Amino acid sequence: MNFNTVDKLSLQNKTVFLRLDLNVPLDGQGNITDDTRIVKALPTLRHILKQTNKIVVASHLGRPKGKPVPSMSLEPVGRKLSELLNLELAFVKDYVQTPVDQLLHQLGKNRIILLENLRFYSQETENDKEFAQVLAKGIDYYVSDAFGALHRAHASVAALAERFPKERRAIGFLVEQELKTLDKLKKGSKAPYTVIIGGSKVSDKVGVLLNLVNHCNHVLIGGAMAYSFLKFQGTRVGTSLVEANVGSLISSIYESAEARKVSIHLPLDHVCAKTMDSTETKVIEGDIPDAYAGFDIGPLTVDAYKKVIFASKTIFWNGPLGVFERPAFRTGTSAIAKAIADHDCYSVAGGGDSIAAINFAKVADKFTHISTGGGASLEYLEGKILPGLKVLFFKNFNI
Repeated sequence: MNFNTVDKLSLQNKTVFLRLDLNVPLDGQGNITDDTRIVKALPTLRHILKQTNKIVVASHLGRPKGKPVPSMSLEPVGRKLSELLNLELAFVKDYVQTPVDQLLHQLGKNRIILLENLRFYSQETENDKEFAQVLAKGIDYYVSDAFGALHRAHASVAALAERFPKERRAIGFLVEQELKTLDKLKKGSKAPYTVIIGGSKVSDKVGVLLNLVNHCNHVLIGGAMAYSFLKFQGTRVGTSLVEANVGSLISSIYESAEARKVSIHLPLDHVCAKTMDSTETKVIEGDIPDAYAGFDIGPLTVDAYKKVIFASKTIFWNGPLGVFERPAFRTGTSAIAKAIADHDCYSVAGGGDSIAAINFAKVADKFTHISTGGGASLEYLEGKILPGLKVLFFKNFNI
């Protein structure tokens, strides 16, 4: 791997800027509903703490659009981190005005610094170099373990890393594991290899589908995007969500799959309702009447998809197969999560909704790997060079 890794750094009594992805879901009252990303950040944090406590931890949370939004504060994250690490965090709200470099040298042995939500400043998403200079003040080393943010050319991800010599930039253990896992999916996986794709938009997934079709044997499609495929095939889909002007994209996916003898599987039946808010649902096979829309895969589809899953040796899953956040349309996604977990194979899942489904089904420990970054994992698998990785290349690197 052509990246400097955190375990190669000599950090004794040095100052470290640690960019993490602590973008966890909150319930509106400041309670964390899924701490997966926090827990996954702990190995790198603990490794650095063995050498120095002069650490500035930084992350984003949500999309506050460049201004403070109290409901997107990192304070609840700080409390959870403090609890898990059994140390005190100095929480800095205004680090543009507060001299963080001075605070670093005043820290007690059982204390580190956590900055408030980076995206409270518009300069973060603008990849502003002056903002990056503020973040870099007093820092000796830059470490990125924020896999879920590596596809963003933001100040704390790109411009800040560029301010350090290459030998003083590194990736953390989480990013290292993510890359090793995804490289197996890109460059060589045991067959049969099945890709399960959900979500709403074909246009969001076309790049990764065209890339993965070069490597996989089966593609199972669910979620709203399935109705764009079904309509393309001539099936009536009622009032189901269909993305406009994607016929040529779908055609290119089918052409690529046919050339490589990859099987594309679409739902056979659907859990339908007249509206997403309706509690009255019915399972419809084949064509969907005009008054109904599909919001989940039905039992016939679950059984058909399970057969493919149980015959697979490698599985990559991204995106729910129904409107998972509504209990009435959760069954299909949960069933697929349990099926993958029950099968002995190399299984990788990516994306916040996929993680939520896996956690709901209580099968997270049965997956080979759960990626913390849905967008980043898709772009990496698509073959794109992620801005946050490009600045961390330690050697000449070619994708």
